[in-house]
Amino acid sequence: MRVGNKFLAGALVAMLAALALRGAAADETQTYPSRPVRIIVPFPAGGPTDILMRVIGQRMSVDWGQPVVIENQPGANTAIAAARVAKMPADGHTLLAVMDVTMVLNPITSKSLAYDPLKDFAPITLASKNTSLLSVRTEDGPKTVKELIARAKANPGKLNYGAGIITTRLAGYLFNREAGLDVQYIPFNGSAPTVQGLLTGAVDYIVDGTATSLPDVKPLAVEAAIPALDDISTWIGLVAPAGTPRGIVDKVQREVATMYADPATVDKLEKSGISPESGTPEEFDAFVRKELNRWGQVFRDSGIKLN
Repeated sequence: MRVGNKFLAGALVAMLAALALRGAAADETQTYPSRPVRIIVPFPAGGPTDILMRVIGQRMSVDWGQPVVIENQPGANTAIAAARVAKMPADGHTLLAVMDVTMVLNPITSKSLAYDPLKDFAPITLASKNTSLLSVRTEDGPKTVKELIARAKANPGKLNYGAGIITTRLAGYLFNREAGLDVQYIPFNGSAPTVQGLLTGAVDYIVDGTATSLPDVKPLAVEAAIPALDDISTWIGLVAPAGTPRGIVDKVQREVATMYADPATVDKLEKSGISPESGTPEEFDAFVRKELNRWGQVFRDSGIKLN
């Protein structure tokens, strides 16, 4: 009986401790945020990710009654900021704006990375998704993808394509492979130089997600005949350090979803070339895992060697 009493006493203590922890977590969720929130943007100010996070942060600040500060920390293809946030306290007061580069391309192309995209972060929501399209010059470019393919096959090895980041380079590789094209790749450092290369004639076509609003650039819709090219996009999302209470994750996710239900907010973002899109933490997690599998295979097949 004494052993039984000790066991019951121990079980009671454990149960009370669990209830206390659950109560503390509930209180933390209800009072969140209890101080200013930082959103770390791994790019300089002024780019799409920065613009999107400033719109989101401003709305959060108004709704929550706490300052939401955007902190820019560029470097190492977003890896410096990601590694830093991965070690932050898991209390929701530091969030990270991530991209396809952060969560997918860095892990599959880097041999040594200071963070794990699946283990070190709690996914919150997808925030933006911009389709990457094949684009040509409006003046003298082909009118359709079929015409582009025909032109390239009639001139093997003579056409050039450009891309500014590994995401769009892999998309270009995938298009060329699926279409059976022999073309030359011309590297650029970012989206703006890539578009400039197209306009000056340095390349015949590009893969890019931001060039389609320019009058001298014509986007080409990829026909369903190349299913491997479905849903190629650059995207932005929000994560928190792993272990952040689910109630806090859900509160941030609901805030973004509510914001995107406002037509004025959506219009403001779309005029900046940003296509807002949100989802649940589970949907975002599944999306990242799918992209990791997809692009990991494409990268291995491509044989691309990066410095």
